[in-house]
Amino acid sequence: MFLRRILTGGMGAVAMAKVKETTGIVGLEVVPNAREVLISLYKRTLKEIQAVPENEGYRKAVESFTRHRLQVCLDEQDWEMIEKRIGCGQVEEIIEEAEDELKLIAKMIEWDPWGVPDDYECEVIEDDTPIPKHVPQHRPPPLPEEFYKTLEAITSKPAPKDEPSTQSKD
Repeated sequence: MFLRRILTGGMGAVAMAKVKETTGIVGLEVVPNAREVLISLYKRTLKEIQAVPENEGYRKAVESFTRHRLQVCLDEQDWEMIEKRIGCGQVEEIIEEAEDELKLIAKMIEWDPWGVPDDYECEVIEDDTPIPKHVPQHRPPPLPEEFYKTLEAITSKPAPKDEPSTQSKD
């Protein structure tokens, strides 16, 4: 109580921003200027993703969520509101995610997965060697007979024009 009066000048309202003392996660230190760090990382991410071709899904996804998160950081001053609006953990964890994304962008540019020529043909190697019994084959079980009956009914008969096909009569 006494400390609050000293910090606020006796007015009752705290003039200082909320300070996070710990993340509660072993090895993850508090970042006091997390908002500024995130803004910097997101701007760098948007710059570096430009090396990926425009029509690639990876680029579109990274640009989309990075722009959203950058806008949240620009709109909000409080680290608690940033955490709440992004909804992916503490700001320190979000910083780690942004740093990891930057590393991944560099790797994706190096690997160039979108650089496969249109006329590239993959060689298919067939091997009839029997699989040992102790090795699981991970084959799904056959679908129930009802599935095939329903599928045949849907594909063979058009629905009556007066009734929608998705509603059932009870």
